[in-house]
Amino acid sequence: MRLQDKVAIITGAGRGIGQATAVKFATEGAKVVVCDLNQGWIEETVKLCKETRGDAFGHVADVRDISSLERMVAATVAKWGRVDCLVNNAGIVADAQLKNMTEDQFDSVIEINLKGVFNCTKAVVNTMLAQQSGVILNASSIVGLSGNFGQTNYAAAKFGVIGMVKTWARELGRKGIRANAVCPGFIATTILSTIPDRVLRALEEKVPMGRLGRPEEVANTFAWLASDEASYINGAVIEVSGGLTI
Repeated sequence: MRLQDKVAIITGAGRGIGQATAVKFATEGAKVVVCDLNQGWIEETVKLCKETRGDAFGHVADVRDISSLERMVAATVAKWGRVDCLVNNAGIVADAQLKNMTEDQFDSVIEINLKGVFNCTKAVVNTMLAQQSGVILNASSIVGLSGNFGQTNYAAAKFGVIGMVKTWARELGRKGIRANAVCPGFIATTILSTIPDRVLRALEEKVPMGRLGRPEEVANTFAWLASDEASYINGAVIEVSGGLTI
């Protein structure tokens, strides 16, 4: 198993891509910290991880609150002694065209999707520096590569987490810490639940593979990047989009 005994913290792991990533990591032998705001979702993901015979525990933490993140990291180190991987997956959307977007819509997305990534990584970086090893994985998006109608806030955040990865790859690479970003395309999760079927069909038509992606396909990419098989991958931005940006 490619992640045997590695300790991974995954934010936004209660459902969607985060849940799929937690289960994939557990299947590959990792010890998983399931981080989310929703206790019920956490318990469901922990249960799924343990059904793979993996080891997992849940922790309610808010990526906007650095003290709650520091408590989560302290609990992880107390239980398992280290943190080998952080997957910065937590995020929200609050879409509107620029002329209609409120300050609250902009600020909430930036605070969670961008500042939250900074907070989580700050909370783990000293542990990784002491170990002289670690992997930081940021969930960006194809929107972070090309922008998207009605997503000024989301695009700004997803561009931003790519910039963070590029910077951390330079700052931390010589310390044994790798940083990479994954850019999913249109993935079949609850984040698309408000989109009408006709719009979803139109999205599928734009993808050269002719379908939406599955959460597991993004999770597989995170798992590979977290593994020693990707030991010379640093500062990379990898699309998982079915070729959407071609």
